[in-house]
Amino acid sequence: MLIGEYLHTLDPKKRLSLPAKFRKELGDKVVITRGLDSCLFMFAPSAWQKIADRLAELPFGQADTRGMSRFLLSGAVETEVDSAGRVLVPDFLKEFATLETRVVLAGVSDRVEIWNEKLWGEYKHRIEKDAEQMAQKLGELNVL
Repeated sequence: MLIGEYLHTLDPKKRLSLPAKFRKELGDKVVITRGLDSCLFMFAPSAWQKIADRLAELPFGQADTRGMSRFLLSGAVETEVDSAGRVLVPDFLKEFATLETRVVLAGVSDRVEIWNEKLWGEYKHRIEKDAEQMAQKLGELNVL
């Protein structure tokens, strides 16, 4: 399971070093794609395949399912983790998530989210403020 929050640096060659714990979970290759809330999603290939399979099962006659499939799949790249534990973040994904030198890697169960440090701080502040309300909703769904 991918959990935890790490502050890392995106180097001038657009390489991002992965925490050792994440490298162990993700393996030698990863899939990076556009995420939600202005971040990137990074998956191990097996976790990504589950997402892609679920998207393939959705009816393509509905505009919202076509749009989400296009959003996630067309923006996805498979990349290798190099011997130093780094991944290359393509320009179009770096621009999508407004990544600068300092980025946050957040483990979220089956994926790692890659955030602009400032945007992560703002987002985290909002969700921390709303945690009780979110817990109430999840309690109503018998999740918590």
